[in-house]
Amino acid sequence: MHYLTVGELADQAGVTKVAIRYYERCGLLPKATRLSSGYRAYPEIIINRLRFIKNAKSVGFTLEEIQELIALQEQPNATSQDIKSRTTIKLGIIQEKIQSLQQMANTLEQLVQSCDGQGTLHQCPILETLYKKTVR
Repeated sequence: MHYLTVGELADQAGVTKVAIRYYERCGLLPKATRLSSGYRAYPEIIINRLRFIKNAKSVGFTLEEIQELIALQEQPNATSQDIKSRTTIKLGIIQEKIQSLQQMANTLEQLVQSCDGQGTLHQCPILETLYKKTVR
């Protein structure tokens, strides 16, 4: 079995050494082996796990959710439907966030349009609106 140091692994997987150590502490990666030189080393196969973590994070999965996905892969009775269900839930959460962000953007556009940038801060319609009970 071929082993890689943390630096080599980081370079090949496209993540930082700090991230690798953090993922190990979180249980997303197995504990590193200590070489006789004292360096931490991981089996080369861990590159795939790191790529999985990196890609799952890039589409919005949290580290906790990634841990669940990894655990499912290790369960002999888990199915593709189990993964699909979790991914569908994540999609719904992301869509809700997009909708919320769009509402924020619309409100900010209205605030920007309400202000001509003239006058004192006491006359600023943006500040006046933000001091109201609710902003919509």
